Amino acid sequence: MRIIIEEHKYAAADVKDVLKGIDALENIEGYVSVNYVGYFYNTNKDVRDCVFILPKVLLEDVDGKELVFGKYAPEEIINLDAHNPLTQSEKDFIYEFAVWIYRAIVVFHNDKRNKTSIVYHRKIAEVGNGGKRLSNTFLDILLSLVQFNKNNQDFFFYILRNIHAGFNKINWNRTIATTPAIIQDCNAVYLRPVNKKRQINFDEELLVIFFSILNYIHEHYGFPVSINCNFELITGKQFKVYLNGMGKMRLKQIKYKYFSDKALELWDLCYAFFDSARQIYVSSDQKEYLLVKDFNIVFESIIDELVGDRNIPAGLKEQDDGKRIDHMYSYQGLTTYEEDKPIYYIGDSKYYKRGNKIGKESVYKQFTYARNVIQWNLNLFMNNDRDDEELQYDKKNFGNVPKLRDDVTEGYNVIPNFFISAKLNKELSYKDEVEITDKKNTHFSNRHFENRLFDRDTLLICHYDVNFLYVVSLYARNNSLQKEAWKKKVRDNFRSEIQRMLTEQYSFYAMQAHPNVDAKNYLKEHFQQTLGKIFTPFGNDEIFSLALDKKDPEGNNDELLSELRKHFFVIENGIGENPEPTLSEIIEKEGDKYKVQQMVGQKCLIFNLLGDQYTNSEVKLATDQRFGIAIQSEEGHNVLHLEEGITSIAYLVITNKKECKVYNVEKNPIFLTGQDCKGMLTTKKEALVYLVFKVSIPHEDVSRIMSNMVDMEKVRKLYGNGHGIKMLDFNSILKNE
Repeated sequence: MRIIIEEHKYAAADVKDVLKGIDALENIEGYVSVNYVGYFYNTNKDVRDCVFILPKVLLEDVDGKELVFGKYAPEEIINLDAHNPLTQSEKDFIYEFAVWIYRAIVVFHNDKRNKTSIVYHRKIAEVGNGGKRLSNTFLDILLSLVQFNKNNQDFFFYILRNIHAGFNKINWNRTIATTPAIIQDCNAVYLRPVNKKRQINFDEELLVIFFSILNYIHEHYGFPVSINCNFELITGKQFKVYLNGMGKMRLKQIKYKYFSDKALELWDLCYAFFDSARQIYVSSDQKEYLLVKDFNIVFESIIDELVGDRNIPAGLKEQDDGKRIDHMYSYQGLTTYEEDKPIYYIGDSKYYKRGNKIGKESVYKQFTYARNVIQWNLNLFMNNDRDDEELQYDKKNFGNVPKLRDDVTEGYNVIPNFFISAKLNKELSYKDEVEITDKKNTHFSNRHFENRLFDRDTLLICHYDVNFLYVVSLYARNNSLQKEAWKKKVRDNFRSEIQRMLTEQYSFYAMQAHPNVDAKNYLKEHFQQTLGKIFTPFGNDEIFSLALDKKDPEGNNDELLSELRKHFFVIENGIGENPEPTLSEIIEKEGDKYKVQQMVGQKCLIFNLLGDQYTNSEVKLATDQRFGIAIQSEEGHNVLHLEEGITSIAYLVITNKKECKVYNVEKNPIFLTGQDCKGMLTTKKEALVYLVFKVSIPHEDVSRIMSNMVDMEKVRKLYGNGHGIKMLDFNSILKNE
């Protein structure tokens, strides 16, 4: 077996024979590199061996040198039979990895949606036809097993027919000799007939092992196989025991039972599978190969199959400016908790050698893709050109996506944008790994203004690494259920990782206007202060999302929050989380403080105070939220007879006839003695009995609004002279609209 690494520069003399017949590129300095990945059999008399060209992701840059696994110069492992510096586990990995690459290329080639012209294919080896060669590659063994199954269905049928011939027939001699009979109507009836005994059949056992191997390589590697038998196969943990040595041992025990050429050939294949170092004979009468040029196209197809959507609007994947997006899919947005509000995710796959950085050109292209997606989205809502067939088609079939721009705040939703790079697991494991890259630049950003996440020109890109071994093996299996399950998992992962990145940079809040505040008017009046910081991502358009850069580049985050809290309920709320339960609880608890109640038909008490008494009344009510009216039997100063409706007073207006303060009054006042009313704001000191109302202190915004609604000219006219307390219709002292 010969190993060549894609795009590595070899000295021409080192690979002259190995690459004979392959279109390799040689530069003027005498170095050769190959832009293929795959498998071919070299018929050169000096080679006559399988040559695997493996992907460049195996290479790692160490001190300016390209090393396989970060250890070996590619030249050291060209001929593993002549010189093998690899450990046994590394060698085993190379053997199995070659199988996965082969399978991935086959799946790519069979999918007619792909650019199959880059695949060069000629029939792979068969067992027992034409001239033969010795081979011990695991791929040859697997292919030979699959081919044997295809070519020998008659052989299997013959064995199965012989195995079951005569089985379960009654042995009348033994039945009559050994079992009693019941005589009925002169006839003997045997209740316990003796059947032919089932013996261990070694032909059947060999077939069970063979079909169990086929079942394993179908499930594990994805090779398409047909198993036309009803044997109970060896699977799961039991088959792992066979892989760990039991298979070789059992085959050795039953080998002496076989004499036909076909049975011995089948035994050889099964034994070679469990002992992959064993040599088998395969046909070599012609050159064979499966090669793909530009493997980056295959990797792009792998990622698109496992992550992207096929049904993408024509104007998005293939953009009007000639640019083509690698991967796109519609999924739950970053800023909302609602699954029925999808947004398009934009991805670009990077097939590099280990350690290579993302170039500036790639970053710029991703930002351009995002701008084009925004414009496409806005065209759905703002452009109604009936003659534009593509636009009308997109409106009809993709018009369910939310508008990216919020017309109230003029903020833009965050466009998820990412790179996904191939990375080789350090332990050479095929385990599922998707994580933020370990390179220096884990994300990229572009903006025109500071502290404006929800701005059209604020664009972000996240960079992920994916285990190359896992995605290649998953794609090669071609199992639709496994691919769909991973697609759902990785999309959730991408979304949560981008959210985590944003959370590291921004503090997120949710806010809803106080009952007395018109949110739209407020945001219009304070447009410059809130532009790019506020967006409406939720189903409830009365709830806004606020994002503030944690670095506070403008130095006014605290000031803005303080101002917003005067007019909105503001809570900390992580990106994509549902704020409604918390906001509803706060509004239920505190909302009444901000409400301007219905005033028509309501009664109010007006109490006139002079000088410091007027100023001190606010302090007293803040300390003790009660107001006492002195009650006595005869008419006096600052007292009130119990007039009809006194207990249903809604407002208390305290005035000095120049200005006033308005308070909400709760219904159902109570009588208290003077002793119980000490320190309380009252109409008269040292009265025997007071009618006491509980006063609600409104929020300063509401208090200001209500006070501004009162017409002081009407107050002076209706109140008249003196300082007594009077009961009036509240609407009689309000300004005319």
